[in-house]
Amino acid sequence: MDFSARYVALGDSFTEGLGDADPALPNGVRGWADRVAEVLADGADGSFGYANLAIRGKKMDQILTEQIDAAVAMKPTLVTIYAGVNDILRPRVDIDAMISRYDDAVAKLSATGAEVLIFTGFDAKTSSVFSAMRGRTAIYNELVREVADNHGAALVDYWRFEEYNDWRMWGEDRMHMSTAGHINMANRVLRVLEREDELELPELAPLPLLSPAEQLRANAAWTKEYVGPWISRRLRGVSSGDALSARWPTLHAPSAPN
Repeated sequence: MDFSARYVALGDSFTEGLGDADPALPNGVRGWADRVAEVLADGADGSFGYANLAIRGKKMDQILTEQIDAAVAMKPTLVTIYAGVNDILRPRVDIDAMISRYDDAVAKLSATGAEVLIFTGFDAKTSSVFSAMRGRTAIYNELVREVADNHGAALVDYWRFEEYNDWRMWGEDRMHMSTAGHINMANRVLRVLEREDELELPELAPLPLLSPAEQLRANAAWTKEYVGPWISRRLRGVSSGDALSARWPTLHAPSAPN
């Protein structure tokens, strides 16, 4: 099928859609990028194509090596890319060198004539675990803003989205956005694209009121179920996405699930 508008989403778990479960879809998730594609396709008279090459756990160099040329080959009119956060979470990272490679990749995407959207990293100040990465993320963000300026890319400034300080915007693993978080991110992206469409957010359940003892037990259970395996994978040099393929590796006409 010949699509006159082509949206290609690139990145890691953030763009793959982790936290927004849908067993009927590839890799069992939906995510903000699918939701954005559905909105864009709705007004495109059947001429809109969408591919999502993002895979959970991918680091910057993997994303650039495996996804950039594939995206360029699709002759996109819109590209979103979020990369580098999995590198920031490693014990050692050369942020300047990483962003230099990212700059080259964004230049290559921009040279296609596509509109390119890139993201800053989230300010995890409310997380007892990930707040330690705030300094790294702030440096990363300043360099990402420079990349956007260099190539005329649009910026989705996740760092400034205060609504994500609400834990109901996050899934049980406290690392990936919940369905509400993904819907909200879709709306944020649509605003940057200057679309008037607004997806309806689900009603958020009240936050549970836990006693100090209950909070300690909840934190211990979370550490055992999610943090421990996450650290183990990093020590072993493996990723939760190693056995997975891209959810939508070729352009297709998106439609909202029934």
